[in-house]
Amino acid sequence: MCTLAIATVTRRGEPRISGADGHLLHGRWIIGTHRRAAKARHLAARPGISATFMRGEQLGIFTHGQAVVLNPEDARSDPSWLAVHDYLVNHYGDDDDGPGWDECIWYRIDPSWMVAYSVDPSGCSTNNHQSDESSRGPTSGRHSEASRG
Repeated sequence: MCTLAIATVTRRGEPRISGADGHLLHGRWIIGTHRRAAKARHLAARPGISATFMRGEQLGIFTHGQAVVLNPEDARSDPSWLAVHDYLVNHYGDDDDGPGWDECIWYRIDPSWMVAYSVDPSGCSTNNHQSDESSRGPTSGRHSEASRG
């Protein structure tokens, strides 16, 4: 989990930035917020979203795409929701009976453009004192880009 800066757009076309827990699973960001939050209202009307993760000047992951609701309130869940939910329960240490699950809406960002940058080609700077595999960046080089047209 890391903190992302999330950009959405108001009905007047004004940009808004806020923070969200971000989980990078299978090359897609998973983010959550309260169902009544401003960003949830923005995404319900305009699912275009941008997300940025930065670790100082060492690592950056920049994403533009569409937010896909994984657990809608009054509709069938996305097919990936059960696996994502299991991951989130394991991460946050809570189960379905815990507070908050009904109050939160979770999204997958399906990227139309995603790029990662690392000053260290391995994605893990020698100045970074984290040595476990999860601290490595998602790049295998200095600059990696994926886009869909």
